[in-house]
Amino acid sequence: MTRTASRKDESTTMSTVHVMMNEANKDPFQSVNRKAGLQIWTINKLQMVPVPARSFGNFFEGDCYLVLHMSKNLGAADIHYWIGNTSSQDEQGAAAVYVTQLDEHLGGAPVQHREVQGYESPRFRSYFKNGVIYKKGGVASGFDHVDTNAYNVLRLLHVKGRKHVTATEVDAAWSSFNTGDIFLLDMGKVIVQWNGEKSNRREKLKATLLAQEIRDRERGGRAQIGLVEGADERDSPELMKSMTEVLGQRSGRIKAAVPDDDSRQPHNAAVRLYHVYDVSGNLVVQEVATQPLTQDLLQSSDCYILDNGGSSVMVWKGKHASKEERRGALNRAVGYIKAKNYPASTSVEVMCEGGESAMFKHLFKEWRDKNQTQGFGTTHSVGKIAKVEQVKFDVMELHARPELAAQQRMVDDASGDVKVWRIENLELAEVNPRTYGQFYGGDCYLVLYTYRVSNREQHILYMWQGRRATKDEVTACAYQAVHLDNKYKGAPVQVRVVMGKEPRHFLAIFKGKLIIFEGGTGRPGAVNPVGGPRLFQVRGTNELNTKATEVQARASSLNSNDVFLLKTDHSCYLWYGKGCNGDERMMGKAISDLLSKQDKQGVMEGQEPAEFWVALGGKAPYASDKSLQREEPLHSPRLFECSNQTGQFRMTEVADFAQSDLDEEDVMLLDTWEEIFLWVGISANPSETKEAWNCAREYLRTHPAGRDQDTPIIFLKQGFEPPTFTGWFSAWDPHKWSAGKSYEELKKELNSDASFAQINIDLNKTTLNSGGGGYRAPGGPMSPPPFYKSHFGDSSPHATSPTAPRPSSTAPGKHVDPELLINKSASELPPGVDPCYKENFLSDADFELLLGVDRLEFQRLAMWRQKELKKKAGLF
Repeated sequence: MTRTASRKDESTTMSTVHVMMNEANKDPFQSVNRKAGLQIWTINKLQMVPVPARSFGNFFEGDCYLVLHMSKNLGAADIHYWIGNTSSQDEQGAAAVYVTQLDEHLGGAPVQHREVQGYESPRFRSYFKNGVIYKKGGVASGFDHVDTNAYNVLRLLHVKGRKHVTATEVDAAWSSFNTGDIFLLDMGKVIVQWNGEKSNRREKLKATLLAQEIRDRERGGRAQIGLVEGADERDSPELMKSMTEVLGQRSGRIKAAVPDDDSRQPHNAAVRLYHVYDVSGNLVVQEVATQPLTQDLLQSSDCYILDNGGSSVMVWKGKHASKEERRGALNRAVGYIKAKNYPASTSVEVMCEGGESAMFKHLFKEWRDKNQTQGFGTTHSVGKIAKVEQVKFDVMELHARPELAAQQRMVDDASGDVKVWRIENLELAEVNPRTYGQFYGGDCYLVLYTYRVSNREQHILYMWQGRRATKDEVTACAYQAVHLDNKYKGAPVQVRVVMGKEPRHFLAIFKGKLIIFEGGTGRPGAVNPVGGPRLFQVRGTNELNTKATEVQARASSLNSNDVFLLKTDHSCYLWYGKGCNGDERMMGKAISDLLSKQDKQGVMEGQEPAEFWVALGGKAPYASDKSLQREEPLHSPRLFECSNQTGQFRMTEVADFAQSDLDEEDVMLLDTWEEIFLWVGISANPSETKEAWNCAREYLRTHPAGRDQDTPIIFLKQGFEPPTFTGWFSAWDPHKWSAGKSYEELKKELNSDASFAQINIDLNKTTLNSGGGGYRAPGGPMSPPPFYKSHFGDSSPHATSPTAPRPSSTAPGKHVDPELLINKSASELPPGVDPCYKENFLSDADFELLLGVDRLEFQRLAMWRQKELKKKAGLF
């Protein structure tokens, strides 16, 4: 399929923007540094203007921004080009050009992202942990930016989202409210959080954290936060009075909840790869392939567009593509979106060869990075099954380095205790320890592995499902796993294992004695039919990674890279492929002694006797190409939040994830490619847990890379995480869960502060309304502050209203040198000075100087006073 779209008008517009930019900004990247962290610029009069760190997370709807995130990981970088809803075409064009130039300035390695207001990528949102605020105004809209660190503020913020919230400035009127969302009425000195009765606890918590962020970042900690539950407004009369003063009397009922937009949900369309190029000013889009994609489709001399089912568009730039092609990659993606009639908000990523994003790699069936290694060395794949080279593990090293445990999929050295049950008549039956390691395809088993870390018992419960087991037995296996899990109070990590797809640790716990029979049963007294020759494939180099698997007794089952045991009624052959080494031959001989007590005849590939081929039904072609041995695809892990708290079950990806992203009220899915973990928070509801199991299977079934449907799924609960899970997270803190605060705890704390911690200073002083050094759009004066009153209940004996004078506990006119007060402890103060009210001993001039010059001391004083007042009230 080939599509074309005219680009002449667009090229003319971009050329004009280039000329204007060159005239306006001679050196736009002089403020760029390569240190890890975040840097943001706004586009003002076609110039890049740095945004100070205290204003990060605030975006004006009339502007465009460039956001550069430098990772600690080997200098990896992402450049985001953010488009405000009311920004001008010139600003958007300038931002697009700056993105390309910044990419070149940084050596072409960063991944470029196009972000549209309200449709930002999870990665972009992850930079602003407490949320993103959309503000009205901006240079292009003709509005002036509001100065931060000032109290002349009156705005209503509509808060949406659970993982990474956004707050959009809306009209300050009751008509903007609805029962399903949360609203912050910001009145400068007072921030009132109004919670719709249909909003959930997690949304309330995130909104509270955002309110605290505004208080601390924009007001230096000097504003108060009050909480109003929309369903119980009468419980907060003072706060409702403050809201009414500003918003007026409410007439009628609050609007009903607005359903969440599901436009972010992934589409079901196939993933397609296109070659994109120009012909006489027209954009030509030629389809190359559809899913599953392979890496060899990408040629270094060209650029490609990958269409992820319409949910996102990715551009790949070959390292040998022309400079013009590489520079025009972002514009081509935008042109492609227009040609396909996709929404303008469609996500766009642009990356160069060698700097591909994790999402891009996950869309390919196989991906191999240059010189890639895994764990202690290179990992190989032979045929369809990974051939893993492992070494003896130092158990203490695995516990000390969870990242090593995660990469090797080993929680320990497999020296713990093992107990095995088989499902018989839908009940658990203990397996004789002498037969541990023998698994029959007609059975289901539960394997409980117990080990100790820091004198604490840990458990892994494997649910092994035979390929020939009945559906009732598979169901009973899952039911009995729940029963055992309850018996151990939810501590075991549950791992679903499909026959033939055993995880590495499962192999290790049977110490090189793992044998998997294609069919039959291991039940006592059962007679398994034996008809003709049987062939077993032996794989492994030591007792940690060896297993014997029964395969069809035919010549085509052989593989030159492995050892095979052929057992007949009269003889037994141990066949060594040309590609196997001495360790593999040794393990093959050891495990064959368990399968048969007969004498084994060693047979080298190419020297087989005629009887050998007769037993296999005749000689036939088999896998013998050494090219089968290649590096196993390495994929970066991905984390998803699984939740139904919005009314429907959703999976949302979490970019640059950390332990703090594990939500206690949800189920999280961690995909490490070789395994899938389902992590259940302590407050997750049963419906989410059940849906998560189904969703994990659906995730594998619909994965565009054609994933193995039998990939192990590991089920674990909060507080019982093994190192194979925690190792994917940097700086895992096992005590984190007891340190976090719930919404109810934060609410109680804020209500206490509202009653006893009002700062007893007139914050409406001219110095505060006009100063602060906060960020504002370059050019143009501030608009005049709105006039309003705020009422806030306070039972403190020293509470003041906005118009009240500063209270004084000393005689009028008695002032002290500021140097004797500032940064002094209570014991260092002059006699008679109350440490709670040091400002009462300052003259007006000295007081204003303190606020204007030493705001840090003022903030420290305010926090110290809150603590002292709580002590007096008996709350601390």
